[in-house]
Amino acid sequence: MIKPLEYKKTLDGKSNAHLITFDDGKDYVVKYFQPGFDKALPNEWVSYCLGRYLGLPIPFSKIVEVPPEFSANIPELQQMSDTQFHFASMYIPECINGHEVNNVTEIINFETLASIILFDYWLNNHDRTRKNILLLEKEPQSYQLWAIDHAEVFGSYNWLLSDMEIQQEQIMKSATHQFMAMFIKDENTFYEQLELIQTMPTFLIEETVSLIPEEWNVSREERKAIVSTLNVRRKKILPNLLEKVIREVYRPLH
Repeated sequence: MIKPLEYKKTLDGKSNAHLITFDDGKDYVVKYFQPGFDKALPNEWVSYCLGRYLGLPIPFSKIVEVPPEFSANIPELQQMSDTQFHFASMYIPECINGHEVNNVTEIINFETLASIILFDYWLNNHDRTRKNILLLEKEPQSYQLWAIDHAEVFGSYNWLLSDMEIQQEQIMKSATHQFMAMFIKDENTFYEQLELIQTMPTFLIEETVSLIPEEWNVSREERKAIVSTLNVRRKKILPNLLEKVIREVYRPLH
């Protein structure tokens, strides 16, 4: 497991994220466990593993251990939770978020955009704002897009077991989804992504959930609920939502 070497800075936002250099020579955005955001780290971990399987443009991430003696020497970290395991995403330099760019004529990884939208509906992620996409300029007005911050999937960063029984089936009012939909060239891409989601082995979902650290306090019942919710949504709810997305979001833009 990689080890932290140098603390860089605290990052903006409510997710308690810090930029830290590790001994593999790379910078990572490290999110610490914090009370009141109890499911943020489990949400990030599950989203990352499933998203990477589906080929989403999500930065490489891992669970990292930050020793107490490292945090004790950093004023910004001294008040953090005493848990040792945290969620770390590789930092992508020179990116800007969706709020910081005005003119975009091309998204070069356009073939991944439908997968991001469908993924958000599968995991009930209503937090796909312009701040939660990163754009890396490759040519003037031509960008590579990354999807970040999945702390609020399953409806909340602090969901309860009872919340998982509520299955949201409405179209999201997301300007970011509309922005991405403009660059999707073929609506069949949505159906291809649906097939990938529906054929993902349940064992993979179960294994991902089983690897959530015990100290993140996700109970056995909550772990079962995550797997059950994902299976119900991908089989019974996502196909209907997909038709609505194509009809109400994608086609009006094309």
